[in-house]
Amino acid sequence: MSVLFETSLGDIVVDLEVDQCPRTCENFLKLSKVYYYNLNAFFNVSKDFLAQAGDPTATGTGGESIWSYISSSDDKKAARYFTPEIVPKLKHTQKGTVSMAIAPSVNGEKGGCGSQFFITLGDNIDYLDGKHAVFGHVVEGLGTLDKLNDVFTDQDGRPFKDVRIRHVVILDDPFPDPPGLIQPPSSPTRPPDNSTRIAEDEDPLATLPEEEEERIRREKAAAASALTLEMVGDLPFANVRPPENVVFVCKLNPVTRDEDLELIFSRFGTIMSCQVIRDKKTGDSLQYAFIEFDKRDEAEQAYFKMQNVLVDDRRIWVDFSQSVARLNTSWSNNPKMGMRSKERGGFGGRDDLEETRRYRGGNRSDDRSGYGMVFEVPDERGTSRHHSRHDRERDHTRDRKRRRSISPVPHNRSRERRRNSRDRHSRERPSRR
Repeated sequence: MSVLFETSLGDIVVDLEVDQCPRTCENFLKLSKVYYYNLNAFFNVSKDFLAQAGDPTATGTGGESIWSYISSSDDKKAARYFTPEIVPKLKHTQKGTVSMAIAPSVNGEKGGCGSQFFITLGDNIDYLDGKHAVFGHVVEGLGTLDKLNDVFTDQDGRPFKDVRIRHVVILDDPFPDPPGLIQPPSSPTRPPDNSTRIAEDEDPLATLPEEEEERIRREKAAAASALTLEMVGDLPFANVRPPENVVFVCKLNPVTRDEDLELIFSRFGTIMSCQVIRDKKTGDSLQYAFIEFDKRDEAEQAYFKMQNVLVDDRRIWVDFSQSVARLNTSWSNNPKMGMRSKERGGFGGRDDLEETRRYRGGNRSDDRSGYGMVFEVPDERGTSRHHSRHDRERDHTRDRKRRRSISPVPHNRSRERRRNSRDRHSRERPSRR
């Protein structure tokens, strides 16, 4: 009767001593049937001595027998361990001997065999005879044991890189299932222990091709730069991306106008906007422009067809736009163009995002120094007109000037009037003799 261990280092076939250790073999086979050992780690490896596994917690203190496992599933109470079957003639004389680890009695709980087992990595280990129950021998996979013997471990014997039992295949099972045993529908996909070691399928010494490493380095550098621009306020958020339906045109002739470019590029599709960027003060062309198409395919056609084309005696250069200046609702600071209103949704080059507003109905094109509220008030002719914040300020300034135009009474003149009134009152009052 045999079982096959599929480990991260290779396969191991174990032949069980069913006739001499029936209870131990039944426990081992039924635990394997419920996928108890799947993804368990070899948590204790001692060179030329043994490799221990079978504890789901990978601490050396966990594990239970199949009867305890069934009773815990049925909310019943059963002994965690069973009595070990120690056969005197089964000894640890050969490499690859499989034995059940015997747990000691702790806090009144009787010790015995649970689920933990170990495989010897050397010959003639007489120290273990009579202390642990031998129930099988490795018949295939001694090369896998050599690999397991050479792994690097820490001071506690735990391999730095996890060595796990990926799957256990039961080649022959002569025992009937105990009452209440239910086989799970599938094998577990995550290790039962919270290991922080190097994963079994991870190569710490693996190196990527030079081109791949350069690409990853550039992505990290770009992400760091974008985060910096977000912190200083140049970008709304780090993962902003430019629109894909906008092309950038440069090397223009200073005399080229917006209407000229729109007419030339309109043969590729519908143009939503076309603007030559100009100087803020002088209004002179800076010899580059942005052209927004309705669809991305139209922008791609313009990119391929208009590269190095002669426009106004100049060979223009066309590329996809990398600018996110459209987040400011305007392509440039040209005072003649004014602020471009948001006719379509989206923010940051993405249609599924919306700009955060502090007040309902707020707009970025409004004056940021006020609330931008508008009132309907009647004027002198009885008609209603819009009274905005600027109108209120103008009225307040006019009232203040009107109050200043009224001359106040001089302070000295008012004092003289009070003194004359007091003297006249004293003369009119009769004196007492």
